[in-house]
Amino acid sequence: MPTMTITPVSSPLRTAFAISRGAKTSAETIRVDIRDGEHTGRGECVPYTRYGESRASVVAQLEEIKADINAGMNRLDVQHQLPGGAARCAVDCALWDLEAKQSGKPVWQLAGLPKPAPLACTMSLSLDTPEAMAQAATETSAKLLKLKLGGPEDMARIEAVHLARPDAELILDGNEGLDPDSFPELMKKAGENGAILIEQPFPVDRDEALMRLSGTVAICADESVHTSEQIQALSQKYDAVNIKLDKSGGLTEALKMVQEARTCGLGIMIGCMVAGSLSMAPALLLGGLADIIDLDGPLWIAEDVDHGLEYQNGTVLPASPELWG
Repeated sequence: MPTMTITPVSSPLRTAFAISRGAKTSAETIRVDIRDGEHTGRGECVPYTRYGESRASVVAQLEEIKADINAGMNRLDVQHQLPGGAARCAVDCALWDLEAKQSGKPVWQLAGLPKPAPLACTMSLSLDTPEAMAQAATETSAKLLKLKLGGPEDMARIEAVHLARPDAELILDGNEGLDPDSFPELMKKAGENGAILIEQPFPVDRDEALMRLSGTVAICADESVHTSEQIQALSQKYDAVNIKLDKSGGLTEALKMVQEARTCGLGIMIGCMVAGSLSMAPALLLGGLADIIDLDGPLWIAEDVDHGLEYQNGTVLPASPELWG
């Protein structure tokens, strides 16, 4: 019979990572191992403090379902036993990994996904002064840069990064922290400085303003979207959605989100929280179905897991079987 192990992990970052809501110096994750005989499936999640999750609350959710997992609960049953969120993500991904090892087939084949291939990946620029963000932009070869915004210097940040890297396309991420009154001007400035996408400019409960806006830069939902149930309504306000496994509750629901987003005519970003390669590997399999891959989390970790993902010149390579899936 299966046996589930729950392990909280704290991974120091190379440098502080800041967004409009604050900064962090470590990645706080929870790893789940589900062992069945000679095979062990692994999954990892990042508790979302934005949604009231903590490591303690997620561990408590996992402890509640532990006996069911040990009794043989399968991946599809887990979708009904846990809500979308970090706990379900870790269990779901661990069960996919276990199924792959037991069957001898990789997850991409089990899920009917395209064969993994190298993919262009964003590089995030932590919220900082315009000068510091411009310097950070010159230190990466990535052709798609994601700028964290949130403050009176946002216009200067955009201009500084574009001047430093005119060859790069920009994604602007407000994390709900942009000013609705000045947003039309910022959108215009963004379009003039190489931006192709603006992520979650306004708080979730104030994004109705997007229905009255028009511009040349697409708008992407992040905090506003968790599972496939929200996507149809969001298509009236947004041009794209950022699908993160920690929000959706794992790869199983993320697959449904991709299908629903395409049905609604929305663009797709596959995103991440700041975490290591074990968190990124399941999401990376969705890369062949997405428009943008934002899975640079391991680049912020001081010491990644063994067999971690490899990044080369703005490209992320497929995960090895030793890592996941």
